[in-house]
Amino acid sequence: MSQEPTAVIVYVLTALAAVVVVLTRLRLRASARGAGRLEIARGPVGLHTVAGASALVVWTVFLVAGDRFAEGAATLVGLVALVGWWVTVVAGLLILMRWLPVRGKHASEGASDAWSEGPALSLLAHVGLLVGVVVFTYAYLVKAV
Repeated sequence: MSQEPTAVIVYVLTALAAVVVVLTRLRLRASARGAGRLEIARGPVGLHTVAGASALVVWTVFLVAGDRFAEGAATLVGLVALVGWWVTVVAGLLILMRWLPVRGKHASEGASDAWSEGPALSLLAHVGLLVGVVVFTYAYLVKAV
């Protein structure tokens, strides 16, 4: 089986991941509260942004210049990028948890945002990023990229 289609899929998913990282940051910065039920601490948002931007840069370097590195260096660069992607995905999914229904006497209503009514856009982006990172991991493990 040719690994060429897997590499093309990885390149396309990398571009989509870049869009997710950038738009998530813009969306959360658009209002002081951010979207969702609660204010989001700057820590998780910052972690998501830094990990996502770093993973994107390191992963892009790995994809573009990976064959120019020594074997061990390319392996390390790819692994560092994957760790960054997994941190980004986990942080993003944890941020999404602010939309989980809250029950109780003191529960507040969910906040709306300017880009959508509720979590649909973020859910699509972050579940898509999770799928993308699974594909990145598979492609890395089978040396398709």
